[in-house]
Amino acid sequence: MSFTTAPSSAPSPAAVLPGGRSDLVIVGAGIVGLAHAFEAARRGLTVTVVERDWQPVGASVRNFGHCCITAQRDDLLELAYRSRAGWLEAAKSSGLWAREAGALVVARSATELAVLEELREERGPDTVQLRTREEVAGALGRDADGGDIVGGAFLPDDLRVNPREAAPDLAAWLSIQPGVTVVWGTNVTGVEEGTVHTSRGPVHGDRILVCVGHDLDRLYPTAAEEHGIERCRLTMARVTAPDAFRTDAAILTATSMLRYDAFTATPAAARLREEVTGHSPELLDVVANVMFTRLPDGTVLVGDSHFYGRTEIPFVDEPTSRLLLAATADVLGAGELHVTERWQGVYASSARGPLLVRDMAPGVRATSVTSGIGMTLSFGLAAATFDESLAATA
Repeated sequence: MSFTTAPSSAPSPAAVLPGGRSDLVIVGAGIVGLAHAFEAARRGLTVTVVERDWQPVGASVRNFGHCCITAQRDDLLELAYRSRAGWLEAAKSSGLWAREAGALVVARSATELAVLEELREERGPDTVQLRTREEVAGALGRDADGGDIVGGAFLPDDLRVNPREAAPDLAAWLSIQPGVTVVWGTNVTGVEEGTVHTSRGPVHGDRILVCVGHDLDRLYPTAAEEHGIERCRLTMARVTAPDAFRTDAAILTATSMLRYDAFTATPAAARLREEVTGHSPELLDVVANVMFTRLPDGTVLVGDSHFYGRTEIPFVDEPTSRLLLAATADVLGAGELHVTERWQGVYASSARGPLLVRDMAPGVRATSVTSGIGMTLSFGLAAATFDESLAATA
């Protein structure tokens, strides 16, 4: 499937409403769809984005706002770095908040520190910068002794964005660009070569991208089933930050090191899993990733647990919420955290691989990130799509 179609002359916005034709029609205004719209517009293509809701409300706004660059491996690492460049370009163009704040991985045992030391040995001291216990404690706003902290590592290449605003701000900016139309509140009922059928009538495009994440099964149930796509539900909260906690860096912990490929590939990772199983089996029972990020307003996003199934059950388990809050407070050396919001995150997940890229018909491609790194990979995927370095899979 080629995405190198020569751009047409950009029509007025009114001419790109349903019934008109664009070089590219994108189904879904989550961050993956919007990143592709940004890349297409940057290359001079006309674009129509069709979204069933009236604003982004899915996985793209329910996460930590952490672009987890350094913790990827192999092909995903390359995509992540391409995405980093894309995020910064989008921030420069649209004004959305993106901070080169990095990530701080907290080590609270010799085994945890060994994982970080081994990753530093692989990636180099500029990419993985070891920190002393005093430096880590200072970043967290804790007393100088840091309690049980033994050290950590700073990952300077990681990015922070505001998940509440990044996708909405990018969509708003795109909607006023020449040749770009974002159509809200419009349900897609079917897709075929050259045409997206919607509740407001047909939208025509030379190329069509379906970027609907975990909702792929609504349009292509067989493809979703063949890839083993499930919905991963996350227990998350926003809390008032302790006064001394001010860093914009994402904070990762031992459970984070058990989730991301760069950490799990280290020799010490197996020992770390045994260690966490011994002292905190309840965190592994809920597949926890105890991490947190500070929003520009000073509040902190806290999470998360992972539960998997075909359907997104709406209920949030209070014991799980309390477990994650207590684990976060323990890392911060703080008392009980004050919760201002709770919600359930969701994203597409598959045990068969982190990406689904599949040509569904001539000129029609479905792209879903089937792991928890959609924010991380979004702009890299878009760049790879348009330079055709991302091959479709069966």
